[in-house]
Amino acid sequence: MKFSIFAHMERLTTDVPHQQLYEEFIELCEMADEAGLHAIWTGEHHGMDFTIAPNPFVNIADLARRTKNIRLGTATIAAPFWHPIKLAGEIAMTDIICDGRLDVGIARGAYTFEYERMSPGLDAWEAGQKMREMIPALRALWDGDYTHNGEFWQFPKTTSSPKPVQQPYPPIWVAARDPNSHQFAVDNGCDVQVTPLWLGDEEVEALIGKFNAACAANTTVARPKIMLLRHTWVGETEDELDRITNDVTKFFSYFGAWFKNERNISQACIDPLSTEEIAAMDMYSPEKMRANHVIGTPGDVIDRLKQVEDLGYDEYALWLDAGMTFEHRKRNLQLFIDKVLPAFA
Repeated sequence: MKFSIFAHMERLTTDVPHQQLYEEFIELCEMADEAGLHAIWTGEHHGMDFTIAPNPFVNIADLARRTKNIRLGTATIAAPFWHPIKLAGEIAMTDIICDGRLDVGIARGAYTFEYERMSPGLDAWEAGQKMREMIPALRALWDGDYTHNGEFWQFPKTTSSPKPVQQPYPPIWVAARDPNSHQFAVDNGCDVQVTPLWLGDEEVEALIGKFNAACAANTTVARPKIMLLRHTWVGETEDELDRITNDVTKFFSYFGAWFKNERNISQACIDPLSTEEIAAMDMYSPEKMRANHVIGTPGDVIDRLKQVEDLGYDEYALWLDAGMTFEHRKRNLQLFIDKVLPAFA
């Protein structure tokens, strides 16, 4: 099982400048490259400081010049916010810039907040259908001389300019949860990205079960890869683990508030949640977060990750966004590199 990181710029308040957040993001990515991790994944979001990532291709182009060997991936592009011709060209240009190290994760998007601003009237169903129309169109544009007459886009004969370095195409990953998404990915020769979000090991098992079922239902295509994205935190003392757990509780409480899209937002930050409001969100309680996420001593984390490896996951991405200080995120990544990664050498 290969190990990667998943990271963005992020803040819950406006007290840390955006430029500082980017410098911190770069430092974590350089650490991952120097440690020999497999990939850096970063996504796309708009108008929200909770996850600052307006165009992952810009970040990846910069990372291509700051890193040496690590692969660079989008996790994920929000397909409904793009036109196929524009996306095909930007993917290809980025693949050229990073010397063929690009992986492309694609999703339908998740936040109603973004749908309302980027594509008013869009819902999750239509966003998913746009993603399904987008993926074969990208490959056809890279092949060239392609005319598209779809439900959402129509254009005359077009060839992506430029074309990607990787042949025949850069790897495409689909963010999947339900069985239909897994089946679409497998049927179309795409790799799969999954996350249990705030849920525990039973969801990790269920997700790869859906993937395995999709593979069994179509034996005419080679088995694609599957990556698990999960909050993973290493601590050395009980006080440190308690602090991590409380930070993750706070992070998911804000995640839930953004997802519900009911709270006032000013300067790209959601109105602060009170201690009482956080305590009322039982699904994100410290007890559940400690049990559901991979939070523990190096030995604990190794044991949990061995179980994931035994399930058949090909790649594991450490989700480093958690609303905590940069110093804490950096310490966690260094502990993982020094005390967990060697067990999987």
